[in-house]
Amino acid sequence: MKTPIHNDSFPLSMRRGVRGEGNRLDKLFAEKKNNLLNIFFTAGFPQLDSTTEIMLALQKSGADIIEIGMPYSDPVADGPVIQFSNNIALKNGMNMQLLFQQMKEVKDDMNIPVVLMGYFNPVLQYGVENFCADAKAAGADAIILPDLPMHEFESLYKKIFEQHGLHFIFLITPETTDQRIKKADTLSSGFLYAVSSSSTTGAKKEAGSKNEYFKRLSAMKLQNPVMIGFGIHDHNGFTEACAFASGAIIGTAYINAIRDAENIDEATETFTRRILTGKE
Repeated sequence: MKTPIHNDSFPLSMRRGVRGEGNRLDKLFAEKKNNLLNIFFTAGFPQLDSTTEIMLALQKSGADIIEIGMPYSDPVADGPVIQFSNNIALKNGMNMQLLFQQMKEVKDDMNIPVVLMGYFNPVLQYGVENFCADAKAAGADAIILPDLPMHEFESLYKKIFEQHGLHFIFLITPETTDQRIKKADTLSSGFLYAVSSSSTTGAKKEAGSKNEYFKRLSAMKLQNPVMIGFGIHDHNGFTEACAFASGAIIGTAYINAIRDAENIDEATETFTRRILTGKE
């Protein structure tokens, strides 16, 4: 029997939101332990004004968490599809200030957690404290910056994120040592992002091919719930990930689904239903 990588008795600090006052991620994981669907999309893609439409469509269609990619010119952790969406979004004119403005437009309508994912250089240029303040004001619950080293986060920025009630989520891979996994778990809040392989996003490797890695994580009894991402693109992959973790993160497959969609609402509804149920 597969043991999910989550602890039903999450620390009280997480469940009560001490590490992020009023944070919707805490509420979500306190109420729902598994089969969580986190869908990623790139802000400003396919059109500059698509962001709010997609956010509302994902919430309506049954996504549990929305992860918004902040476009960057050199998204090194991402595969060709997400790189393409970044390039189009930047050409469309997307930037951080506009993203925050768009998020504010639907802030009062959003009931599910919103996670911002990007790279550290634009955040540093924006100013980390200004970024945290504006992200929180726009309705963000957590931040993922894969290229921010743990020691820099801990020594320079951790308190800033905490002061603004933002969770910070680290990524781990099959090659990450147990020691670094435990460190990432200690520094993370909200959830821990388990990359299913060391490839870039979009690589179609079934979660099942990494079962030993997921079993290893489960045996470590991590304090954070775990979400599995990279390469999950269909119902079988989602189900397999959920057998080992609290849920799955899907990005490339969704971006492909809305890339040329005439109706984003319909495309999102169809995609989410296919992932959750396996039915078209």
